[in-house]
Amino acid sequence: MDVNGKVVLITGAARGIGADVARRLAAQGARLALVGLEGEQLAAVAAECGGRAWEADVTDWEALEAAVAGVVEHFGGIDVVVANAGIASAGFVRSIDPAAFERVVEVNLLGVWRTVRTCLPHLVASRGYCLVVSSLAAIVQIPGNAAYSAAKAGVEAFANSLRAEVRHLGVDVGIAYFSWIDTDMVNGADEHPVFGPMRKALPGLASRKYDVSDVGKAVVKGIGKRARAVHVPGWVGRIKVLRAFTPVVVERRSAGVVPKGDRAMLDDIAKRGAVESSRPVGPGGRAAIR
Repeated sequence: MDVNGKVVLITGAARGIGADVARRLAAQGARLALVGLEGEQLAAVAAECGGRAWEADVTDWEALEAAVAGVVEHFGGIDVVVANAGIASAGFVRSIDPAAFERVVEVNLLGVWRTVRTCLPHLVASRGYCLVVSSLAAIVQIPGNAAYSAAKAGVEAFANSLRAEVRHLGVDVGIAYFSWIDTDMVNGADEHPVFGPMRKALPGLASRKYDVSDVGKAVVKGIGKRARAVHVPGWVGRIKVLRAFTPVVVERRSAGVVPKGDRAMLDDIAKRGAVESSRPVGPGGRAAIR
């Protein structure tokens, strides 16, 4: 796919991965429709890209439908959708604030479903391409990250089903899998007094953060290929082959860490309260719960 002149809708585009992808696509002549929260930030990115911004929560059907209708009215259609909006909360299942857990699932999984469902008629009309953002967390699930892992695994399963359903309509579906990326969300998670040290203590490449530009380049390349999968870094794709063994590996490597982390999480909740301890991290997370 030559993106020059194509209309690309990106959710969660106010910062981080979404913003970087938007800038790179704009440089190749794509017409950008940016959808998300943090209206001023979103509008600034859109202005930089020569695109348009629509402020909408991807979990709000009415707002999302109005935004997509506005995109189609302005641009005449949609050729590519990048369902990127996502948030994260740290916490163990037995102690995380239930509202925070469910908000992560609502944004990361139901937000993707609602985005795709709303945009799909236009992708069918253009025989377009849809890229949904999953994560390495769909393959390797670590303690303290259950809500995010469950949502991203759901996104992967959703996209695999969707791909088979729309292939005959000329629509291609890809799934993006990223490890830890140097974004405001991951940096916010690193500031959590319990999850941050646990993440940084992961062995070897498992704890390394990768530059946003690595993701931006890979996503733009994936869109050009209408790829089934986009991996950053490349070794994430190889881990998928071993996914049957990853839960056992995680359990064994976590055995000495989890009891201490569990106690520390309870102590943090006692000190700050469950709501504050479990609050979605980073500016995007704060915007999602306003």
